[in-house]
Amino acid sequence: MEYINEKLEEFNKFLENKKIAIIGMGVSNLPLLDYFYDKNAKVTIFSNNSLTEEIMEKINKYRYEVEIGTDNLSMLKGFDLIFRSPSALPTTPEFLREVEKGSILTSEIEMVLKLAPCKIIGVTGTEGKTTTTSLIYEIAKKAGYKCFLGGNIGKPIFTKINEMKPQDLVILELSSFQLMGMEISPNISVVTNIYPDHLNVHKSYEEYKQAKKNIFLHQNKDGVVILNSDNEITSNFASEAKGEVRFFSSKKKLENGYFYDTKQAVIEQSINGECKDIIKKEDIKLRGIHNYENICAALAATQSIATSEQQIEAIKNFKGVEHRLEFVRSLNGVKYYNDSIGTSPASTIAGLNAFDENIVLLAGGSDKGLDYKEIGETIAKKVGTLILTGPTSEKIENATKEALKTYNKQIEILHCIDLKEAVQTAFKMSKPGDVVLLSPASASLDAFKNFMERGEKFKEFVNNLK
Repeated sequence: MEYINEKLEEFNKFLENKKIAIIGMGVSNLPLLDYFYDKNAKVTIFSNNSLTEEIMEKINKYRYEVEIGTDNLSMLKGFDLIFRSPSALPTTPEFLREVEKGSILTSEIEMVLKLAPCKIIGVTGTEGKTTTTSLIYEIAKKAGYKCFLGGNIGKPIFTKINEMKPQDLVILELSSFQLMGMEISPNISVVTNIYPDHLNVHKSYEEYKQAKKNIFLHQNKDGVVILNSDNEITSNFASEAKGEVRFFSSKKKLENGYFYDTKQAVIEQSINGECKDIIKKEDIKLRGIHNYENICAALAATQSIATSEQQIEAIKNFKGVEHRLEFVRSLNGVKYYNDSIGTSPASTIAGLNAFDENIVLLAGGSDKGLDYKEIGETIAKKVGTLILTGPTSEKIENATKEALKTYNKQIEILHCIDLKEAVQTAFKMSKPGDVVLLSPASASLDAFKNFMERGEKFKEFVNNLK
């Protein structure tokens, strides 16, 4: 008998002739244009910026309304349903006003959580989200599940709900912007770690942490949350969990959970204090203790859906995600790595700690209002040459110089106009045995659409070196 998703059918009927506002035409909202047209909904698109020719063609074809400009939300009145993009925070005054009048405020991801008929695994945290989500996906596939991967990882899956069956799995990477205001949580939730981030958007660090909590706060007693035992904030989340809590660590042996034993260079599972080896460091393609933590988190998230053999095979074959310590090429004895996803100091610190070689670091970009003191200390310890671009250059340089005084050291600090010049400078400054690492510790919006474009440009510039 063919499976029918009754919740989805009910939602589709609800959409008939409803007034729907789509806020922002990012990746997550684009597929909604076709979907709502098929359901005879009356759609208006709101955007701060002008839309592409391709999107405008579709809007005109479907005879949708459009409101463009910085004051576009002044026209947000009388809608039944408001689909916000992740960057449009639920605290936006115009949204609050309309919700008070009876509008439903939601998002692509929230509707996936509400309407998917199968188990959902969600991953959040400041660092390690993408790697952990991708590892879980590979393990689940190895275990024979039909998987749907989406969320912050850049793949909209709302329009795939009709393909999902109860025996399938949805795996989501979730940002603080997607989780903010959420009133439903995944069945299995992972919080990799919490550090200050996006403080140029969130009104406070507390708001950022509260948003992250939504990944598990709305679970019931059957829910599972996986937490980083080494991170003070995430370990304290355990007291608020309603269901099962599983821990992982890279700093200590756990009574129950997965941990990386640095002395033995092996990931172990502990059950009531009894430990067994899972996978040796030498069998893992990823570099860095932060990645062994990500593997521990993925193991904890999949322990009830995959065998140890399936987990190990998937991990052994996993080469990492694009733009995260991605090996680009070796030239004249120098290895080039793309870590463009390193958009915060904490992320770049993890990247730097993955290498024992002398590092030529390319850093800097747009400012998210973060503190660079700690990264200055890591650069002083690990980096031989620092090459800076973008608005955060001065912050990073000042933090590094302060740390160098403490260590009574000096390193070469150079400034470049753009990434292309930075790559060419790194080529000239590096010596055989060095690592040239792009890990900006900053967002990319000063010069690129996103960190992916920055990473692609870095690879292009590196591959053009002769």
